[in-house]
Amino acid sequence: MVQDPTQQRGGSVAYVFVLALVAALGGLLFGYDTAVIAGAIKYLVLRFKLSPGLEGWAVSNVLVGCIIGAGLAGTFSDRWGRKKVLLLSAVLFAVSAVGSAVPQSLAQFVAARMLGGFAVGMASMLSPLYIAEVSPAHIRGRLVSLNQIAIITGMLIVSIANWLIASPDNQSWNVSSGWRWMFASETLPAIVFLSLLSFVPESPRWLSKQGRWREALAVLTRAGGQHRAELEMREIEEAIQHEGGSLRELLRPGIRVALLVAVVLAVLQQVTGINAVLYYAPKIFESADVTPAQALLQTVALQAVNLLFTLVAIWVVDRGGRKPLLLVTSAAMGISLILLGGAFFFKLSSVWVFACTLAYVASFAVAMGPVVWVVLSEIFPTRTRGRAMGVATVSLWIACFIVSQTVPWMLKHFGHASTFWVYAVMCVISFVFVSMFVPETKGKTLEEIERSWMS
Repeated sequence: MVQDPTQQRGGSVAYVFVLALVAALGGLLFGYDTAVIAGAIKYLVLRFKLSPGLEGWAVSNVLVGCIIGAGLAGTFSDRWGRKKVLLLSAVLFAVSAVGSAVPQSLAQFVAARMLGGFAVGMASMLSPLYIAEVSPAHIRGRLVSLNQIAIITGMLIVSIANWLIASPDNQSWNVSSGWRWMFASETLPAIVFLSLLSFVPESPRWLSKQGRWREALAVLTRAGGQHRAELEMREIEEAIQHEGGSLRELLRPGIRVALLVAVVLAVLQQVTGINAVLYYAPKIFESADVTPAQALLQTVALQAVNLLFTLVAIWVVDRGGRKPLLLVTSAAMGISLILLGGAFFFKLSSVWVFACTLAYVASFAVAMGPVVWVVLSEIFPTRTRGRAMGVATVSLWIACFIVSQTVPWMLKHFGHASTFWVYAVMCVISFVFVSMFVPETKGKTLEEIERSWMS
């Protein structure tokens, strides 16, 4: 990220980057918390003797918490601020990590995981939202994409932790204790997130909405320089004068179209199958005749590819634009899923299954993962952004819950090939929807995007 003196005039890209990095730790915990189950679920099934339906519930119950957390986060953050709600999510991450490691029954495990889900739901909405609200327009896409990198980094770290914790030679220890250490390992990053959050300022756009103009101007000046800060403050003031703060405002002409686009895009991110692959990766790889230890190691490689191509997304998101990337990735994901289903249908070797899975995850990581979050953080007005993004994020988590809950059932009754072909059809729908309805937001200020909807 190169500082543009004509735009910055005394601002600090490094300062904005640090703020974005701290906020993105919420994304890291999001990824860590949701992906830890991939390594633990096999041993949970054996420990609590779970049916396919209960196996799906053990994986997806955290998403019920996500739905509630995301729904509350919008209202809470519009009332009390982005920073305070992120602090609450950090506390819940730590409590959930400990609670998930010590249960003696499935019900106790579910209760602890739901607390983590509340935290994930809040962080999934507020981390990219906070980053968008502190970032200058010309680097906003890359900085918001840091959140997606953090999510994938969390998934990679926990997949490595799961692989290191699981004993390849002591199945009984894995069933009795190994999975407990997998969940407990989340405590450390949760404490780090909580500690660093205390040093970041509140969002300048939220401060402006509260009438705390001097504080907002100070943050914007340090981020973008005096000249840019004054311009942004005028735009923010003008935008706030024409906005209301209730949920009813989301149904205003223009804004309701933005809300519909955001909700459908959020749902499509999930129903194209990403968490069917990421949450059940070891199970999928074991179905292709590899050992449990090899399946966990392949999951590490999968998450590494996920991270690598998310880094590619950072490089291209402010160059290629949001819409072209979403179109390309929808097509590539669909082709990869067709080939993955074919690998199972024709009973090809595990190498083919692994290669097709890598291709699918790489395609998702280039755009459908990070760019969807960028668009969701950009397209709503300042005063209703928290609530509007909450609605979109709740929709995303509902779709994620449905996918995660139904995967074991679909694999059992449809088979692997048909299951992945269903997700391929969803990729076709995604391509059509993006081409027809998703606007390009590259290089526009948040206030310019708002005015475009209203016109």
